[in-house]
Amino acid sequence: MAEKITFTKENTYSGSLILVTPKLPLGGIVDEAGLQPISLKSGVSNQPDILLKKQAAEALQALLSDIGGKDEIAAVSGFRTQREQEKIWEASMEENGEIFTRKFVAIPGHSEHQSGYAIDLAENSPEIDFICPSFPHRGIFQRFRERMADFGFVERYAAAKEGITGIGAEPWHFRYVGYPHSVIMANNGMALEEYIKFLRNNTGWGHPYIFREAGNRIEIAYLSLENDIAVSLELPKGENCQTSGTNEGGVVLTLWREA
Repeated sequence: MAEKITFTKENTYSGSLILVTPKLPLGGIVDEAGLQPISLKSGVSNQPDILLKKQAAEALQALLSDIGGKDEIAAVSGFRTQREQEKIWEASMEENGEIFTRKFVAIPGHSEHQSGYAIDLAENSPEIDFICPSFPHRGIFQRFRERMADFGFVERYAAAKEGITGIGAEPWHFRYVGYPHSVIMANNGMALEEYIKFLRNNTGWGHPYIFREAGNRIEIAYLSLENDIAVSLELPKGENCQTSGTNEGGVVLTLWREA
């Protein structure tokens, strides 16, 4: 049996694959009821609970449990409101100047932190830089990087991708995109911009990208909604189908099928 699902432009503004960039502001309004605190030591004194979207928070806790890094890794920043991002921007402009701020601080409205899917992490130490925390390439921190894709995370701003992301290298900034997207991105050395572009140019309903894992065939397809026209699809009823907007006019469908 099949289940009919209709997608509209509103569906493009939410989900773990949304793009938020210097040129592409966050679309829609983040449902703060869908956020939850993470049980990880805060790297900043007098800071309230650090929040992430529920699926991102749960995946992060599972990853930290897997590597046993809860005591050595501190959380610096998760979800931010528009006003919080404005305060960070204004403070950095005053303290560090425009060149530094534009390289390492997103313009308010253009920050991944405002989506609830981004987390800044640091080596747990008495002194942690809020803007550029240290998350070294050694020990438990490197183990985090080696295992993160299996839990849906990517290192969002790599040095080699600065020309694509428009953001300076941030080895402390991690983004939840969900599995298997994180693994595909890692295996192919793709930034999120490149991954969305790949799906948009090479897939569609009826000709998906195929990702295989033990016992499963995962189909991934891009659905364009750029013309503001609602699109209805017949999806297999009872099978696991996840959807995410991209914030640039499309929706990505991820369908798990038995191999």
